[in-house]
Amino acid sequence: MEEKKFDPYQFIGFILIALILTWMLYRNGPAEAEPENTTTEQTVPQSNTTVAAPIQNDSIVQQQKVASYGDLGSLFVSSELAPVNLETEQMTIVLNPKGGQISKLTLNAFENYEDQPLPLINEGNTDFNIQLNTLDGRVLNTRDMFFNPIVRDGEEAIQVEMRAAFNLQQYISFLYSFPKNGHMFSFSVKTVGMSSLLNTSVAPELYWKTDIFRNSRSIDYENRYTEFTFGYEDDRVDYLSLSGDDEETRQDLRWISYRQHFFSAIMIPDQSIDEAKITSTDLSGEASLNERFTKSFTTTYALNSGGELNSNLKFYYGPTDYKALKKLEGDLETSIPMGWGIFGWINRMIFLPLFEFLSSFLSYGIAIIVMTIIVRLAMSPVTYKSYVSQIKMKVLRPDIEQINNKYKDDAVKRQQETMSLYSRAGANPMSGCIPALLQLPVFYALFSFFPVAFVLRDKSFLWADDLSSYDSILDLGFNIPFYGDHVSLFPILASVAIFFYTRMTTGQQPMPQQPGMPNMKIIIYLMPLMMLFFFNNYASGLSLYYFVSNLLTIFLMLVIKNYIIDDTKIHAKIEENKKKPKKSGGFSARLQKAMEEAEKQKNARKK
Repeated sequence: MEEKKFDPYQFIGFILIALILTWMLYRNGPAEAEPENTTTEQTVPQSNTTVAAPIQNDSIVQQQKVASYGDLGSLFVSSELAPVNLETEQMTIVLNPKGGQISKLTLNAFENYEDQPLPLINEGNTDFNIQLNTLDGRVLNTRDMFFNPIVRDGEEAIQVEMRAAFNLQQYISFLYSFPKNGHMFSFSVKTVGMSSLLNTSVAPELYWKTDIFRNSRSIDYENRYTEFTFGYEDDRVDYLSLSGDDEETRQDLRWISYRQHFFSAIMIPDQSIDEAKITSTDLSGEASLNERFTKSFTTTYALNSGGELNSNLKFYYGPTDYKALKKLEGDLETSIPMGWGIFGWINRMIFLPLFEFLSSFLSYGIAIIVMTIIVRLAMSPVTYKSYVSQIKMKVLRPDIEQINNKYKDDAVKRQQETMSLYSRAGANPMSGCIPALLQLPVFYALFSFFPVAFVLRDKSFLWADDLSSYDSILDLGFNIPFYGDHVSLFPILASVAIFFYTRMTTGQQPMPQQPGMPNMKIIIYLMPLMMLFFFNNYASGLSLYYFVSNLLTIFLMLVIKNYIIDDTKIHAKIEENKKKPKKSGGFSARLQKAMEEAEKQKNARKK
């Protein structure tokens, strides 16, 4: 179950879609397995491990640090061993003897927006540390220790044990197991013979921090989908704020995901975390970082320890792909924001399988167009109902204007007569609202689907180099507030389509102006402009969908108008109904009676 938190960007998109539907309404009325087989131990270097230059240290600083730890100082003496370089089918990994942690992790199959190898860990952007407390009050941080690596190259996986040894019988061990195929690896930390030195009343503390690299052309757009997500309790999912900074203390965490839009670093402990402090910091606006990072995520929690420390974790470093995460153990796919409630259900049950099927034999751009056609045809009965309602309200508009002029000083009487006219004519002003509202879940589901569809990443169509990013045809060289520093073509085409659809449906009929209400024509013509600004930095696949969808809607409306609906027959039917005696009962009668009672009470108060 997903926790509902306020998402300002999706809220803006939802409001924009709702506004587009508003004028449609208004015109009608008033995991991988762990390896089992390993070979004999090898010391570095070995056949699949290359040797880099020895690590250089400031001897004076090191001597001071060693002296401060007394008899434990040997843990902080540089072994001057080279980093361990490993490569699997999916990843290139570097393990640093200092800290025993991964200093570089690159995904082999992907590149960033600069066509460079895509690193998830590099240049010190990640800090992984275990903090231990000794009986004499000293604090030991594994990030400062020097580990000796032992590499075991097995048939299915490469195991690397990193040992920071006080002596042969007392040491701290980090054990990594990297499958030769897959994005998930296991990690365990344990102490051997250290219980007599450690203060067991103070639990060891794990600290995991990552500054998320920018990997897409639009840092603002990428930042909207870079998010700290976590699973907790049995099946619940929650996340920290998308905008600004956020900090919480949460209990019973099953997994923690540092999601960088299309790539994720996910930590899965062997047992649920009792309590963790988690933070998210927005880095995208810091000028000193030169737009290299989007956000910074940190997790801090106490490890269970009964004397000797022994804790096991799994890590996933790979694509934020729903299909790939679904195959792994647990519910890691819920870290992807497919939409809450019915919107997420529509995406998971309908649009994901449909798009996967279409893209299996069509190019991704054509698959979007075909899926759009299928959706619009499926919604054509709703379009038909909406258009019939529009015609009925258009026929009644002259009568409504007469009523408005006749009772312009009596709002209650004006409303009573209007409802009476609707009742006699057999028209319902809400009949156009309901069909349009039925389309809202589909619109919003697709609005959530395209920005997180990993399969669109780096897929080109026409002039769009990447359907998961904006389709710039012109770099402005300067930034326009709320618009950007470039011009995207698909949003322009979608806005033009909306404009002509608006003209087609409302341009030939007068728009009633209610007292105290803004001019609806101005609002209607502002909507294409709003879409132009809002979608300029969005995924071009989403803009392509809206462009094709509006073209199809125009086509369907023309077909319905010219070949399906007979305006003359509808007009004659309404005129016939208007001549019939007024029926009593029903919603209109109850509403009219309530208005009459309200008018009586109002007159009574005046006396």
